[in-house]
Amino acid sequence: MYFCRLINIAAMSLIKSISGIRGTIGGKVGEGLSPLDAVKFTSAYAHFVRQRSGVARPTVVIGRDARISGEMVNHLVTGTLMGYGIDVIDLGLSTTPTVEVAVVAEKAHGGIILTASHNPKQWNALKLLNEKGEFISASEGEEVLRLADSDDLNFANVDALGSVRFIDDYIDRHIRMVLKLGLVDVEAIRKRKYHVVIDCVNSTGGLVLPKLLNALGVDKVTQLYCEPNGHFPHNPEPLPEHLSEISETVKRVGGHVGFVVDPDVDRLAMVCEDGEMFGEEYTLVAVADHVLSNKVGNTVSNLSSTRALRDVTEMAGGVYHASAVGEVNVVDMMKATGAVIGGEGNGGIIYPELHYGRDALVGIALFLTLMAKKGVSASYLRSSYPNYFISKNKVSLTPETDVDAILEAVKNKYIKQPVNTVDGVKIEFGKEWVHLRRSNTEPIIRIYCESENESTATNLANKIIADIKEVMKEKVN
Repeated sequence: MYFCRLINIAAMSLIKSISGIRGTIGGKVGEGLSPLDAVKFTSAYAHFVRQRSGVARPTVVIGRDARISGEMVNHLVTGTLMGYGIDVIDLGLSTTPTVEVAVVAEKAHGGIILTASHNPKQWNALKLLNEKGEFISASEGEEVLRLADSDDLNFANVDALGSVRFIDDYIDRHIRMVLKLGLVDVEAIRKRKYHVVIDCVNSTGGLVLPKLLNALGVDKVTQLYCEPNGHFPHNPEPLPEHLSEISETVKRVGGHVGFVVDPDVDRLAMVCEDGEMFGEEYTLVAVADHVLSNKVGNTVSNLSSTRALRDVTEMAGGVYHASAVGEVNVVDMMKATGAVIGGEGNGGIIYPELHYGRDALVGIALFLTLMAKKGVSASYLRSSYPNYFISKNKVSLTPETDVDAILEAVKNKYIKQPVNTVDGVKIEFGKEWVHLRRSNTEPIIRIYCESENESTATNLANKIIADIKEVMKEKVN
């Protein structure tokens, strides 16, 4: 997101950011997500919720993905919230979007999702929500960080301790909410008798996707890694290099499409019937195509996402807007522009008719409806969209590197081109663009370049990297 404090940067083991705390399990305090760190940060969030809500006994919803440390962290978080006089609604094994919709449905004052998203199994995290079921803002996150480093915390006395209530059917409720959406057509999907292959990396997607697909009328589901035991069979980030098994399975069993989710089910990647990747960048493009074909409106993605969304939006008569990187920034821009669909190029779909959060369940339902309504294959659908290639690169920095000076120098070199400085520097060259931004978690500058030609995107990236190195060399001299 916009701000973070990185502890032990070499090990990358504990990261405190405005959106929560993330770290590896085990080790010394401050060098990983230890029980003491979890309690300290939860206490700060509890204080924040009590102040923000203005009520004596606030309510907070919690849920977790299936990673091995989840139960342990859950006990720590629940006990700490109760100790601060907060009532807890525990959804148990759940998904990030399910917790988000539950906060609103239960009229709670906040929510905590225990998940490290796409990180490997040794990681866990606390993601923090406000009373709208949305990630807390930058200023709110700063306040939680300040509280965590202060002694301004006051726990409840024995007669004012919070309670805990368990609700184990929110996944079913979430699915029913998705089915009620006007642009989800169960009958159209059922008529196609689809065979779908899923890979849920042995996390909570294994509880959700089979139920969702059955409710959507899918004829047959081939399951890969749907046991929610937290033992991820491969790197859990849904990138092409990690999805060879589902690609082969889709072809072998004659599947119409493959769906892959990350451990907390907020990102969606798809595999075409021929085993080729649909492309995470194009998950949002396809879903937006379906929404915009039924309702003219605006769209939003972040500055590092494909131009294809802009093309599809403008062809449908809408206006595209780009936000800074980060879900909370996308949501703010969507609200400001009245966008009917938005998200991020990592497979994150945000459909405001249900809620303002990335939601793979909504993505699957809308995509299957689109495919069924058009009566085409996944590969044909992918070929119908403008084709772009994104080259993702990075430049390593030294502690004394002046990142702001580098970005300013690159901006000035290309000042005659359209330039956006909302988040780093984005420069447009016709339909091509390059986006440079400082990483929040590593001593690097991230460089994303997009073009209609893969080699052109690579060449553009190399040109910008050369520019950066030249600036760095000049600064040293």
